[in-house]
Amino acid sequence: MGPTLRLLVLISITGCVEPISVSTPQKHVNVTIGESALLQCTFESTDQTTGLTIQWDFVSPPSMTPQQVFYYQKGQNVIPSPYKGRIQPPPSPGPTKNASITISNMQLSDAGVYTCQIHNFPDVVGQSEANIVVNVLEKPSSPYCSVHGDVESGHLVTLTCHSERGSPNPKYTWIRLDQTKTRRPVLGRATETGILEIRNISQFEFGEYLCTATNSAGFSTCTLELFPEAKDGVIAGAVIGAMLGCVLIILVVWFIAHTLKKHKYNMVKKSEANEMKRSSPQAQEATDSVTLATPASNLHAERDEPQA
Repeated sequence: MGPTLRLLVLISITGCVEPISVSTPQKHVNVTIGESALLQCTFESTDQTTGLTIQWDFVSPPSMTPQQVFYYQKGQNVIPSPYKGRIQPPPSPGPTKNASITISNMQLSDAGVYTCQIHNFPDVVGQSEANIVVNVLEKPSSPYCSVHGDVESGHLVTLTCHSERGSPNPKYTWIRLDQTKTRRPVLGRATETGILEIRNISQFEFGEYLCTATNSAGFSTCTLELFPEAKDGVIAGAVIGAMLGCVLIILVVWFIAHTLKKHKYNMVKKSEANEMKRSSPQAQEATDSVTLATPASNLHAERDEPQA
């Protein structure tokens, strides 16, 4: 049985019915990530609300597959598991004719189209649903600024700026800051995607550059310095580092040579001392021999004198 035939059967059974009217004061709702979104939906019906049913569906742009968010029938609330703890159902929707819900802790995945469908049998004709487009906003994350090219007079220098997160996609602007932090317009070609090209850069374009990423949720900034001295400073630092490395190598070599020389000197002294110790007993023996020989020669001399 088709929808039209089913509707005719219901009308024939119930007789004359009044149309139901469902509306919402907001067709678009913007909410910041992490905050709560109030989705307002009201209805008008001349019949009793004993047969009232309320259903909220959600469709995200990528999938386009409807997903049930909330269901109400005969005083009972049904909340699917992905939304449990996040949905605040409408209090007393029958008497108040208010089917609004509140979704907490909104995330980027919650952005899409929400549909409020209401049926109040026997009111089965009329405008029974209303759509709300929900945008989840996220402030741009701190952008990353970088320099491409040789920062020298007459060269092409490109500055880039990009935020990893942000909804909707942020737009980027560049300004130059002078020594007093006063904002100056840039002289290069800038795009809203965060690219700044400076052709034939001169001394008038050196300085500090500020990039601002902006969307409807807020803004974030990053800065970088564009000075030719920065490159000279890097070279000077490398030269100084190399010189310090050479000095350190020389000191290490001198220390090793000095240590070896000192060790060799100590070995020579020790060898000489051992040699002296070995030669001392031999000298003592020679001395004793001379001492013993002298009295013997004197004795022979004394014996020879009377014979003369």
